[in-house]
Amino acid sequence: MANLLRTAQLALKSLMLHKLRSGLTMLGIVFGVFSVIAMLAIGEGASQQAQEQVLKLGATNIIVRSVKPPRENASQQNQNNFVLRYGLKRSDYDLLSKTIPTVQQAVPIRELTKACRYLHREMNCRIVGCTPEYVDMNHLELAQGRFISDKDRREKTNVCVLAAGTAEELFQFANPLGESVKIADRRYTVVGITRSREASAAIGGSMSGQEYNNDIYIPLETMRVRMGDLDIDRRQGSFSAEEVELNQITLLISDVDEVVPSADVIRESLKQNHRTENDYSIVVPQELLKQAEQIRTIFNVVLGSIAAISLIVGGIGIMNIMLATVTERTREIGIRRALGAKQRDIAMQFLTETVVLAGSGGIIGIVLGLLTPRAFGWLKTLAEQFFVEGGSGSEFSQMFNNLNPVVVPSSLPLAFGISVGIGVIFGFIPARSAARLDPIEALRHE
Repeated sequence: MANLLRTAQLALKSLMLHKLRSGLTMLGIVFGVFSVIAMLAIGEGASQQAQEQVLKLGATNIIVRSVKPPRENASQQNQNNFVLRYGLKRSDYDLLSKTIPTVQQAVPIRELTKACRYLHREMNCRIVGCTPEYVDMNHLELAQGRFISDKDRREKTNVCVLAAGTAEELFQFANPLGESVKIADRRYTVVGITRSREASAAIGGSMSGQEYNNDIYIPLETMRVRMGDLDIDRRQGSFSAEEVELNQITLLISDVDEVVPSADVIRESLKQNHRTENDYSIVVPQELLKQAEQIRTIFNVVLGSIAAISLIVGGIGIMNIMLATVTERTREIGIRRALGAKQRDIAMQFLTETVVLAGSGGIIGIVLGLLTPRAFGWLKTLAEQFFVEGGSGSEFSQMFNNLNPVVVPSSLPLAFGISVGIGVIFGFIPARSAARLDPIEALRHE
């Protein structure tokens, strides 16, 4: 142990004789270790974000969505009709909720985009016809008032619940409760306001992202009676009409183990009411969660491998400098051999210098890696300001606003171990070259 400590002291002293050269050589390892930790942190953060989005859909939920058919198929199905009919039907809801034993709860949803007005203020809102269970199913919280009740459904009352963004846009500083909002040509009394909720991201290409803050919720039965299933869009020089009974049915399955088998049953059941399968899609969050975990593993391996390349480059730099150092210190090596030092002593000295150099770089890289989340936050703030000035801030915000790197604890010892291993591997050749020098020839070296 005493010999090892003395060798380490000599190695450190030798490196300090050339501070600038040692520091520049160490940079390769510093940035290599930092990049390994940072890349894995960004990958873990992206993975956690995706998994959170999937979990918000519910691990025991199955979501069936109406999908507008491709234009070619739609034209074939409606050759003699200006109205495009597609998507889920109320008969689908009855079939799925009453005939599949594992379905514990079914929540039907109808969505329309309409102009909403209060006094002189107007905005386009997503009108959501739903049931009382919608608020819990989508993790909404009420800021004021109440949500839609079963009584509202039975009596088909003209009541509505405003999302936070809608309430702020239409009423600004006024209290919306008890006031009336005009949707299309009818007025609806505001009975509640939801808290602000972050938008859900698009999941796996099966579901588009949803912005909950610009919604208005009304009873599903009220929407059917007041607005009907037909949605007519008249614009200057164009006319389109679509008939959709339900946009979404969210099914709550009684047991997690029954989710995948139930999804298979649902697929077979829906074929009874649909001639083709291109006007609806089935999203199983549990399957998406497994895909997200697999993607995380692949993502981490790829990013870690890319970052490890910089460590190898740093190791090559260390080997190059140490080979030059051996040449510079040839006479010193000859003197030590003449005084009785063995080959292993010389090899150990140079190998220790390489390990100290790589290990020091690894420690500095770990410190920088731990600062990754904070540095990413600063970088994101600066980049957002830059992109806002360039006119593309919304796209940048949508991509990175919720991405927060998470340092993986296991990456710290892994990165440090790799840096020390790089020192041993790339220091072996210079150490062996130094040890094999002929003592007599080394003493003659000028």
